[in-house]
Amino acid sequence: MSDMDSSSSASHTEEEEEEEEESEESGGEEDKEMKIKDREGPAPSLSSLSSTVRAVIRIKQKYQALKKRRQEMALVLGGHGGLAGAPCRSSPKIFTFDATTASSHSSLSSSTCPPRKKRKRKRRVLYPNRRRRRAPKGEHSPAEYCLYLLSAIVFLQVYNAIENLDDHVLRYDLEGLEKTLRREVFGQQGAVEGLLSHLRDYLSTYVHNRPLVLSLHGPVGVGKSHLGRLLAGHFRSVVGESLVLQYYVLHRCPQEAHAPRCARDLRALISAMVERAEEEEKIPLLVFDEAEHMHQDLLDALHGLVASKQPNQFLNAVYVFLSNLGHRDITKHVLHNVSAATGGGGRRGDPLGELTPALRGSLERRHALWTQADILPLGLLEKSHVMQCFLEEMTREGFYPDRPHVETLAGQVEYYPAAGGWEYSVTGCKQVVAKVNLL
Repeated sequence: MSDMDSSSSASHTEEEEEEEEESEESGGEEDKEMKIKDREGPAPSLSSLSSTVRAVIRIKQKYQALKKRRQEMALVLGGHGGLAGAPCRSSPKIFTFDATTASSHSSLSSSTCPPRKKRKRKRRVLYPNRRRRRAPKGEHSPAEYCLYLLSAIVFLQVYNAIENLDDHVLRYDLEGLEKTLRREVFGQQGAVEGLLSHLRDYLSTYVHNRPLVLSLHGPVGVGKSHLGRLLAGHFRSVVGESLVLQYYVLHRCPQEAHAPRCARDLRALISAMVERAEEEEKIPLLVFDEAEHMHQDLLDALHGLVASKQPNQFLNAVYVFLSNLGHRDITKHVLHNVSAATGGGGRRGDPLGELTPALRGSLERRHALWTQADILPLGLLEKSHVMQCFLEEMTREGFYPDRPHVETLAGQVEYYPAAGGWEYSVTGCKQVVAKVNLL
């Protein structure tokens, strides 16, 4: 009986040792299963109970040794700080036989391991459904109709302003003036276009911040006085005789001793004209021929009248100065640049385009009046232009315009040496009237 018990105990012991090894590998899970089996199984005998007790004691000793080793390792790692950011781990609570060991282990784990932060639950992302949503239909605001009304009023005002500008230009009949100048002024297309452009821009409105001052310069016989007479005649027909002044300097004030009195009379005459024009809401025209003979007092008086610091009635006026100042520069420039200005097909461009800045500088040195003026130079007349002057004058006097006769009369006029195949008259059309009167 004892041998059987010993053999059974030996075999049972071997089984227990194998179970111990498995329990060490699995970490105590099998111990729980053994306890459950011992509770659920039949009542063991005395010999089997003693061997079971010894196995349990042996397992307890091994578990305590393993637990102590783990605590020492945790202390060592905690003393050196461990790994930064490493998760804190604690030994599993299995077979807690003494309360002191469990309490020390729980205090150690609580001191070394900070409590984990609770993760915030993210809000659910709500996606719109697949149905097409439309904006609610709101009622029309009364302000919308007011906006439409305001837009219509602004449009009508702008349109009315444009129509008024057109009406103001039509009052002066600039289209008729253009036809007259192009028909009766020969060889000065550039000056005529510049003059009409300035008049069109200035006469398009009645409110101005400065008067329009035009200064036409050119050699003798190129049509300066004729152009002034055409301008004066046209404005007399549109604004009236009282609002047009033709001032011939050699006729009105030939002597320098009379210059102060002439300046006072001229200032009074211009003041009366602009006041009358202000009442009639018109723009007067003042033409000063032979401006190169103007004395210093006259120039000073006119400069004071065309300055911007004047009453409103003095700002609504057109001043035209006709003179031969700078005629040498104009003649030299035309003769030296006629070949460069000649384009393809024998047609020429404007030879006076580059002369205007230099001419302005010389005029401003003469008097400050020309700082307020727009310079328009007139070039030399060709032989064909002189022939047109003869035809016009002979037709006006009642002679038959025989072309061979006209060429003979044009050949009697003095010309500059041919430059670039073009012949320019020295006196222009100055001698045309005298020669026609001799017929």
